[in-house]
Amino acid sequence: MTMTSVSETLKRFEEGKLAQLAGRMVAFRSHGKVAFADLQDQTGKIQLFLKMDDPSSRVTQVCKNLDIGDIIGVEGALFTTKTGQQSLRVSRIECLAKSLLRLPEKWHGLKDVEIRYRQRYVDLIANPEVKEIFVKRSKIISFIRSFLDEKGFLEVETPMLQPMAGGARGRPFKSFHNVSDMEVYLRIAPELYLKRSLVGGLERIYEMNRNFRNEGISTRHNPEFTMLEVYQAYGDYQDMMNLTQELITALVKSMTGTYKIEYQGKGVDFTPPWERRSFAKIVKERFDINPGDEATTILNKVKAHKGARVKIDKLTRSAVMKIVEDLLEEEAAAQPLFITDYFTFLSPLAKTDPNNPLLAQRFELFIGGLEIGNAYSELNDPVEQRRRLLEDLEDDVETGNKTVDEDFINALEYGMPPAGGLGIGIDRLVMLLTDAASIRDVILFPLLKPESSGQRLVLRQAQDPE
Repeated sequence: MTMTSVSETLKRFEEGKLAQLAGRMVAFRSHGKVAFADLQDQTGKIQLFLKMDDPSSRVTQVCKNLDIGDIIGVEGALFTTKTGQQSLRVSRIECLAKSLLRLPEKWHGLKDVEIRYRQRYVDLIANPEVKEIFVKRSKIISFIRSFLDEKGFLEVETPMLQPMAGGARGRPFKSFHNVSDMEVYLRIAPELYLKRSLVGGLERIYEMNRNFRNEGISTRHNPEFTMLEVYQAYGDYQDMMNLTQELITALVKSMTGTYKIEYQGKGVDFTPPWERRSFAKIVKERFDINPGDEATTILNKVKAHKGARVKIDKLTRSAVMKIVEDLLEEEAAAQPLFITDYFTFLSPLAKTDPNNPLLAQRFELFIGGLEIGNAYSELNDPVEQRRRLLEDLEDDVETGNKTVDEDFINALEYGMPPAGGLGIGIDRLVMLLTDAASIRDVILFPLLKPESSGQRLVLRQAQDPE
């Protein structure tokens, strides 16, 4: 007999059919000579019927030593109870793994947020809706891969350990490779390696990648996070805008059956086309900031804006403009919004607008008040790229880079086709589609500080309230 899942067993339910199942026992109800138990696996839950009238039987002996939370294997015939519940009449039962700690009581579950993140394995058992989030996350990623595969994009992998921290702004995690006697960095972004792949003739590529930034933790930021990056040769940021809209609308429709969802109490309508606004125009209207303004001028204008929180370590235009971008993210509407016309000095890897060299061919996508995506018409002129990167080094207070990635420039000198590049934050996209308030709700095991003895005590009390 072949082991089957609960959902498959119930889907192909036949009276009297033999079945073999395994999972966690999450409930047990004794009624004298008979007992009922609930067996749960990843796919669902089924009721077990156990005869306890013979003290010498194997079933009775095993059941006497079972506890809630034990992992068991059962075999028996399917039948329907008088109340119409599909069940399994157990003829054989074995304890496959003992649960030495009690699960949280069913009437209050596991509610402490810190414990839930720290002991996610208990959270998944106690809160079925949490498990559903990660099932949906897997389906979201599978959909994205299938969507891009069907459009002729090739999935590739680029290094997580890199000799230079590049491709984006951010404080890197450092390590050391003993054999090579060299410092290495966990990647901030895969961008420069994906562009090397374009040079090599891989014209439509994507990577579902893990990135690392040695920065703060919040409801929107985690030091380790998942990004989708897509590159299309002979395209530009407009093509990436169209691809982004098509991908996300198709994803939302596939996951929910509609273009309209609710995120944190606000309705979000994904019906295309999505609104587009100019970043340059917004900051001019709200702050009177111009793309050619010096850092001191920008800072004074930001300070004059009500609600601006000015905390910067070094006076650079990029550092000050980061405050502006954060303000815009906080004020972003729930509806999908493309913001275009970013300043060139904020976009060292993007082509400039042919009609205004102070503006870049770039967009960022905001949905539900979250920044979801970022895209460029990729700069492919090696001379201009070197000049822009050297200029950016003077403004870079995050990565600590002091030199340009010469191998990347060398690759561009062989000729990179014009291309559009896109990055989408997978964790934030999952937040939207699961109505999660925090990024830690959609990361299976988010980074946390080591637990204190007091936290361990709270967990024990939650598991054993007696």
